Amino acid sequence: MQDRLPPIPESQWSDEQRRNAQEIIDGPRGALVSPFIPLMRSPELMMHAQRMGEFLRYRSAIGLRLSELAILVTAQHWSQAVEWSIHAPIAAREGIAAEAIEAIRTGAEPVDLREDEAVVFAFCRELHRTQAVSDATWARAIECFGERATVDLVGINGYYAFLAMVMNAARTPVPEAGR
Repeated sequence: MQDRLPPIPESQWSDEQRRNAQEIIDGPRGALVSPFIPLMRSPELMMHAQRMGEFLRYRSAIGLRLSELAILVTAQHWSQAVEWSIHAPIAAREGIAAEAIEAIRTGAEPVDLREDEAVVFAFCRELHRTQAVSDATWARAIECFGERATVDLVGINGYYAFLAMVMNAARTPVPEAGR
């Protein structure tokens, strides 16, 4: 399938696109990565998304290891290969077991998760599959993480679902390094 919103040549960027792309490049991502390529068509939306994503990815109260797990559940649910290719190696580096990553990739329920990972997996899977969270799952998350981190976990799921929708609609290809 053809990429509907491929990279815009830098020579054709507007001043707003250039300024916003530079902010992303100068931030913790260090580059204008795949999710932002299609969003360049709407520079203001791109920047709002980038700022939310920067917080959720790098500073959320749930922490990097568990946020990467949530991202994988979201990527799998949305069949989003770009996000998967970016975040599966990060999840492994942050301590998510290879067996768990593979189970999530195939749509299976991972076994032998740490307690906090099991809570995140159950919460995210339930949220995506039922568009809600049961009282029991909510209570488990609050007990394990507290309200702030649980709200951040909801935000991570929503943000990465948004990116998945953008890239799925745009047919953004997996970067060569991720193939």
